[in-house]
Amino acid sequence: MMKRTGGSLLLAAVLALQATAQDKSFLRLTQPGKQHNPVTATRQFLVGSTCTSCSVFVNDEPQKVYPTGAFAIEVALEEGENEFEIKSKGPSGDSTVRLVSFSYRIPEAPKPINTFNIGYIQTFPEGNLIVAPGDLIKIRVKALPGATVTVGNNFPLTELPLSGSQTMPGIYQGTYTVQCNDPMINGRALPVTLSNGSQQVQRNTVYSFTLRDPQLQPQVAVTTGDAPFLKFGLGEDRLGGTKAGYLDAGVYLHLTGKVGSDYRVKLAKNFTAYIPQDMVKLLPAGTFPPSSLTGSWRVWGDEKFDYVTVGLSQKLPYRSTQQLEPSKIIVDIYGATANTNWITQLENTREIKNVYYDQVEDDILRVTIELKHNQHWGHQVYYNGNTLTVKVKRPPVKPGLGNLTIAVDAGHGGSNAGARGPTGVYEKEMSLAVAIALQQALRAEGAQVLMTRVNDSYVDNNYRILSYRDKDPDLLVSIHLNSSSDPIRIKGTSTYYKHVGFRPLSQYIYKHLLELGLNEFGNVGNFNFALNSPTEYPNVLVETVFLSNPEDEMKILDAGFRKNMADKIVLGIKDFVAASYAKPGE
Repeated sequence: MMKRTGGSLLLAAVLALQATAQDKSFLRLTQPGKQHNPVTATRQFLVGSTCTSCSVFVNDEPQKVYPTGAFAIEVALEEGENEFEIKSKGPSGDSTVRLVSFSYRIPEAPKPINTFNIGYIQTFPEGNLIVAPGDLIKIRVKALPGATVTVGNNFPLTELPLSGSQTMPGIYQGTYTVQCNDPMINGRALPVTLSNGSQQVQRNTVYSFTLRDPQLQPQVAVTTGDAPFLKFGLGEDRLGGTKAGYLDAGVYLHLTGKVGSDYRVKLAKNFTAYIPQDMVKLLPAGTFPPSSLTGSWRVWGDEKFDYVTVGLSQKLPYRSTQQLEPSKIIVDIYGATANTNWITQLENTREIKNVYYDQVEDDILRVTIELKHNQHWGHQVYYNGNTLTVKVKRPPVKPGLGNLTIAVDAGHGGSNAGARGPTGVYEKEMSLAVAIALQQALRAEGAQVLMTRVNDSYVDNNYRILSYRDKDPDLLVSIHLNSSSDPIRIKGTSTYYKHVGFRPLSQYIYKHLLELGLNEFGNVGNFNFALNSPTEYPNVLVETVFLSNPEDEMKILDAGFRKNMADKIVLGIKDFVAASYAKPGE
């Protein structure tokens, strides 16, 4: 089967709009997705579309219909069953009816245990653990109030007193410190006992706990795959845990524990991180933990980039950050000890102003790279053999876009449809439509444009990152559409960045997008989105509008508006380049 091109995708969208323009009544509901809906919130929405000349009624009350045929109606529920009749009436008198019901139940407040029993057992961090002496295991138990709760070999938990924030009796908590040769940690779940002198009930924790014998050799692993990454902690949201940074393959890591499917990594004495188990390969016992003296350094440039190279005896983990005013790149090398007697700096560097180091901790060597210009244009950290290399991108030498290669990333695609608007249009379709409009506008300025996709195809985010690492664009713009559970109040545009040195690009674009009369949803920083993670080039995520909002959806469905939006993004890029290019003589 042939894949649809970007043009045929747009044609499909046009045909869908033509269908909505017919006078014959119909109803397409995108929210809720079912006829019968149990809910626990009193505010709900009826969202969908009908023909553009149709009227919509809910329980015989007329409702607003947008020129696209879209509607978004808020309904307030009473406890119990709530039934709504949605009717679309065409200009000729024909009608279509849909019935939707919500079963609204006020959530019951948690109740204390009133029988001799244990309600639940929680342990933190969650998951099966491999622990070491000194690790802390937090334990919370809900049980009959006024009793005694112990864990394992008689470790007592304390019943929390009732207070302003603690209104539930029978909550027992404690923090257990893992001991050397700990008899309580035996590779199995921990027994939890509730007793009152005459009765006793025992339950087990959900997860198991294994002690890593401190007398064993340190456990060492090396990173594998194309884009292994470290996480600061174990927190999760829809974007995953917050990344501390990407690593090269073959980097040695000292593992000190495991939580679920994540290994705990000791980077320094007072700094740990986590890495997914499928991103490392365990090495044989007896492998030395990562450490190295530093050798000589070299600072130099070629026709495209500046470089800093640091000689090491093995690949150590690292983390890079950007600093502003003055502009710097900071690279911390974990396990490195300074033994550098000279740093050779050549005159063919154009962006690196100065390089120096500091042994900030016994096991952290900090590399500081001062830049000549205020604006960061990107850097990459990798290994060439055992030599750590920091490749620094130079700013463009002209203010226009004619000498630049710009990546345009259309979000979602294929089986990853993204959000859905009231008319039924998908985010993957409109992100591609905006991306194509942006491609055309950038080409009109003379820029070379790299497109993630030009048809309805699925492209994995990790592949996108690796592909652009190889293609090395001057900057990247990722196009998406936002969505909210509130389709009436929440609307507008926003831009996102992760690294502070790339924020100006998002600010310039955001300022021009607001000229379209869109609501301000914000310029959002430290965003943990995959396409915001590269440090190699300035990048920005543009959440063009809220596809969930009928008014915003109506705008993005209009080809003229998409062209205007693309033009505004181009103006933002031009402002960014004009403010930060390398002027003659600098």
